[in-house]
Amino acid sequence: MSRQYILQRAPSAAGIHIDYAGELNEQQHAAVTAPPGPILVIAGAGSGKTRTLTYRVAYLLENGVDPRNILLLTFTNKAARQMLDRVANLLPVDASGLWGGTFHSIGNRMLRRHGSVLGYSSGFTILDREDQKDLIDTVVASSGINPKEIRFPKGDVLADIFSFTVNTERTIEELLAEKFPYFLPLVEQIRDVHQRYERKKKATNSMDFDDLLEKTLRMLKEHAEVADFYQRKFQFVLVDEYQDTNKIQADFIDTLAAQHRNVMVVGDDAQSIYSWRGANFKNILAFPERYPDARVFKIELNYRSVPEILSVANAAIAPNVEQFKKELAPTRETKEFKPAVVALNDGSEQAQFVAQRILELRDEGIELDDIAILYRAHYHAVELQLELSRRGIPYQITSGVRFFEQAHIKDVAAFIRFVANPRDEVAFKRMIKLLPGIGNKSADNLWRAWEASLDANGEITRWGERLQPMQVGAKSKKSWQQLAYTLDEIAPGGKPNPPSEMITSVVEAIYDDYAKANFTNYELRREDLNQLAAFARQFKDIDEFLSQLALISNVDAEAAPNQGADTEAVSLSSVHQAKGLEYHTVFVIWLTDGMFPSTRSLETREAIEEERRLFYVAVTRARDELYLTYPHMRLNAGYGDMFQRPSRFLKEIPTELVEDWQISRR
Repeated sequence: MSRQYILQRAPSAAGIHIDYAGELNEQQHAAVTAPPGPILVIAGAGSGKTRTLTYRVAYLLENGVDPRNILLLTFTNKAARQMLDRVANLLPVDASGLWGGTFHSIGNRMLRRHGSVLGYSSGFTILDREDQKDLIDTVVASSGINPKEIRFPKGDVLADIFSFTVNTERTIEELLAEKFPYFLPLVEQIRDVHQRYERKKKATNSMDFDDLLEKTLRMLKEHAEVADFYQRKFQFVLVDEYQDTNKIQADFIDTLAAQHRNVMVVGDDAQSIYSWRGANFKNILAFPERYPDARVFKIELNYRSVPEILSVANAAIAPNVEQFKKELAPTRETKEFKPAVVALNDGSEQAQFVAQRILELRDEGIELDDIAILYRAHYHAVELQLELSRRGIPYQITSGVRFFEQAHIKDVAAFIRFVANPRDEVAFKRMIKLLPGIGNKSADNLWRAWEASLDANGEITRWGERLQPMQVGAKSKKSWQQLAYTLDEIAPGGKPNPPSEMITSVVEAIYDDYAKANFTNYELRREDLNQLAAFARQFKDIDEFLSQLALISNVDAEAAPNQGADTEAVSLSSVHQAKGLEYHTVFVIWLTDGMFPSTRSLETREAIEEERRLFYVAVTRARDELYLTYPHMRLNAGYGDMFQRPSRFLKEIPTELVEDWQISRR
């Protein structure tokens, strides 16, 4: 029978002790000074989550725990560094032996030391996304798949599929059925490519980003001696943003903590909003079930928002069934300014209201940097970007490139530009390079052939007659014919259809299949294109539509060089991208059913609850002023104006907590 003997850390000679009761509020103090064992800390928005985790690390060190026996898992290396820097400022101890970083960086460190048990040498290569895509494309090319017969997903999309199966620990077939149903008929070929890809990585001593976690977990589960080493080593495991963990990350944590069971996870179930990228909401909800002896601490004192905003936040999340019930309590004094609910006629009037109110706030002394406009999806900001550009209000997109600068928007616009001006070489090449088998060299040759076929006046009456005789490779023949038919359809007799109709035709005839095969977020891009078609309905003339797009792009381009580090700019962001940020004033726009919550989320209670959590995140970004806006009408491609119902989330907020703003025109 063996005896356990613990080596105690030598006491610090500095003799400095932190006054935890003085530095922390009562709720934080209880969590930080809790005895060993499994601990779940539910930290509400703006309640000092990072502070709690930092002081817990300091508390362990001050109580004799060797830093080498502590593991701190975060979602960014920056977050880990910041916490360790703060610990160093609190205590004069050398904490360099503490393991802190992202799940993948910790996995990489373990694999470098012990990956040989899986057949990898310590010098294995880590593939970045571009390397991964290229390797998958190589595997596809050697697998006997004929791209002339089927539209097979490109390397980027396959990489996304493989990544999702790893992080959710689900089969490829299950994943395709849920997220990529249009690829289900190809499940056998995709599975074969995945197996070949795995063998290729092993043969070349390479790992992709997901392997750093998947291979580490497999190593721990299949090799008891390795698992025992790390389970003994990590006496205390601390995890930040636990609500964002996926299945494999939760298994990794449980495996490492299996021996000592001193695991503290910190997060907010009400801010779990990333199921679309594999995060598993059940991890945080089921923690007390996996650890029946776990202590649960709630930190509900909010240091960010005024009481009026917190009242709305509490009401917004209350209807969710699956949650740890909590009530955010204010530490700030009342401002006597209730959040505003603003009904507008349509998207254009909504944009005018937001822009005008921003200018008023700026006159009141609020910096533009401290104002944010949040939305559920990127395309919700189309009218807003137009209005801000017209009024000269600088803005920055924190959720990606500006709407009209996105690749899929410019791709479809290229067809319209080419019909409007058959001598537009840039539009012609962008358009034809979307077709299979056409690269830069063939695009140059086809352009020269096209240019030679033009009359002096450059007018076209029948596109097909000019395109069909041109020489293209066998791989491109079928799609080249489709291009000819489509151009004749959108500009019969050389006379262009209305822009909205043209966009719809191009997407349905050509671009939809291309987008499915090339973009991992196909559905979001399709929504963008639907919105582009709806936006184009206000233009009957093709030249007017293209001029408007060009003017917006040029206004933005001219503003960009002047927007240096010292230039103020309003933030435009999806709610997902805004998580963790805060602003003096927040506008949440397009709060209508079908927009926020999104149409796709209306089918199940679980999806609606995640949308409600997303709304809660949006509300809790605001410190002082909050505006919740919704238009009554929405332009829709092919359906005319559609009446919009206010978001069910607005109806769930008691009317006495908000102020109804009535909008009139002068």
